[in-house]
Amino acid sequence: MKRNLIDAVLLVLGVLCASFGLKGFLLPNEFIDGGVTGISLLISELTQWPLSLLLVAINLPFIILGYSQIGREFSVKSILAIIGLALVVHFIDFHIVTQDKLLVAIFGGFFLGAGIGLAIRGGAVLDGTEVLAIYISRKTGLTIGDTILVFNIFIFGVAAHLLSVETALYAILTYLCASKTVDFVIRGVEEYLGVTIISPKSTEIRSMITHELGRGATTYNGKGGYAENEDALTSYDIIFTVITRLEIAKLQARIDAIDPKAFVIMNSVKDTRGGMVKRRPLA
Repeated sequence: MKRNLIDAVLLVLGVLCASFGLKGFLLPNEFIDGGVTGISLLISELTQWPLSLLLVAINLPFIILGYSQIGREFSVKSILAIIGLALVVHFIDFHIVTQDKLLVAIFGGFFLGAGIGLAIRGGAVLDGTEVLAIYISRKTGLTIGDTILVFNIFIFGVAAHLLSVETALYAILTYLCASKTVDFVIRGVEEYLGVTIISPKSTEIRSMITHELGRGATTYNGKGGYAENEDALTSYDIIFTVITRLEIAKLQARIDAIDPKAFVIMNSVKDTRGGMVKRRPLA
């Protein structure tokens, strides 16, 4: 019940943010975006058909696809969120914030991206492009990001041909702002990094990570590969830990103080489950 309530709040906030981005910035200034929302805006601009109806009609096939690819709960939440977005766009009038094209592209994309990101955190989507990208990635060698990029390039190309090159360029800027905001809302400031540390002073470094940083750490045995023969290979306890981007400087400074020659590898971590990921309170 608690999770469903949190999801409902996130979906409502997502609908309101996305609606504000559309009605307060993009629609009054005849801007478009990428994805299904961009197609809806483009068709509405050319035909004067109601955007609210287009949002539901164009997203519906993708949500049906999502039912088979992701699940029933996702589809139900998504269709409710999209219908909510259509209703808010149709019935609620937002104050037009600005007519400056640069500000419209940046902040229109920001609020639209914030709405999409909040909806994703609530277990749904306001734009069916992600569902199509998941389906195509499972059937082909393309990644989800590649599929969305190709899809949007097609939309922006059509916009440049039917509207104007300037409109298409502003649409690209809007899309970039929206996509970065979506990433920020989903991942937050605490984007995780996986850190692998190879050092002869692994015991001191592991102790520093667990006691000073309050992070979990895993050690596993390894050998250096640079030697003339097998007997000369040096054995190490290799350390792996997960930290946030905000802790990079602190971790690097602590490692340098213990072993300036330590070999450190950092990789982005898309998702984490279980274990001691959140920072442990230090005694």
